[in-house]
Amino acid sequence: MQDPKLEIQMLHDRVMVRPETSGERRSGAGIVIPATAEVAKRLVWGEVFGVGANVRTVKVGDRVLFARDDQYEVDVQGTTYLVLRERELHAVATERTEHGTGLYL
Repeated sequence: MQDPKLEIQMLHDRVMVRPETSGERRSGAGIVIPATAEVAKRLVWGEVFGVGANVRTVKVGDRVLFARDDQYEVDVQGTTYLVLRERELHAVATERTEHGTGLYL
């Protein structure tokens, strides 16, 4: 007998995010920085895959900026997601914003 497939519904102000796994990156001058290099307090981008009923500013599909440190990880069908509170998000990259920074991804 197989386990039934259950849909995941986030609760309260929780957001489920899949972090981008970019590995190595480049500096502005084009120097390759390996993924193993230590960087203090680096924020990362991720894609929102689920939001709770009390989340007000992000929607599924938005790209969000957050700190990778001290987050809860969960594996769903072989993919790792992070569960965080909406207040732990630092920025949202979306086409529907009214008040932006003037910067684009």
